Amino acid sequence: MARQPDGPPPPPTVQKLRIRYAKRGRLRFASHRDLARALERALRRARVPMAFSAGFSPHPKISYLGAAPTGAASEAEYVEIGLAVRCDPEAVRAALDAALPEDIAVLDCVEAGEGTGSLAERIDTSVWRVELPGMTLEELRPAVEELLAREVVVVAKRTKNGPKDVDVRPSVVSASASAGAGCAILDLVVRQGTPAVRPDDVLAALAAVADLHPPLPPRAVREAQGRLDDTGTVADPLDPDRTAGAPDQEAHATV
Repeated sequence: MARQPDGPPPPPTVQKLRIRYAKRGRLRFASHRDLARALERALRRARVPMAFSAGFSPHPKISYLGAAPTGAASEAEYVEIGLAVRCDPEAVRAALDAALPEDIAVLDCVEAGEGTGSLAERIDTSVWRVELPGMTLEELRPAVEELLAREVVVVAKRTKNGPKDVDVRPSVVSASASAGAGCAILDLVVRQGTPAVRPDDVLAALAAVADLHPPLPPRAVREAQGRLDDTGTVADPLDPDRTAGAPDQEAHATV
């Protein structure tokens, strides 16, 4: 017979919360693994009643979606957690925000709406703002126009299976250039695929089509994630949960 862990099984998941958080400042250089460890420690410090998986090595029920690359800041990172006790989403948001480092901000927390589908199904596009210090609008704009005029732009991308040639152009929904304070700004709307096309890949494409090489490291910020609609708008992925409201009228515990 298969071995079974001693003791009763863990309590079931009675509530799912979907959380939007930001990583800013120095923590933009933290890896996804480091951020995941920080979040799990903060959940324990905040005494959030997490649900756990069964088996000999129980893990808290946490699902991460589309983490921003190391070195990029973000205002739209998403995670879903499962709870063993129903809680007020705003109380969880406030307690978790207080338990996390200063450069991680918990911006929103909603209860998963029943029958609204998975959070991953609502995210297929990212909105990026890339500041290019030391570069002028006059240098950036022609390069962006040249990129958009091409149908195919292949760049070498590092993947977990080694270098791979990737056509960046189909993933770039839109791109525009503007002037900032001491920098040019590249605004991007990029579809998320496999492998994912990120701001550094688009900058590699600009180098390929227009020999554009920023003199200083770029500063990328993901401003939004969501599903791209027919009008070109990226929808807030938490809106369906807000519309659905709580799936029942049970009382919420405080954290």
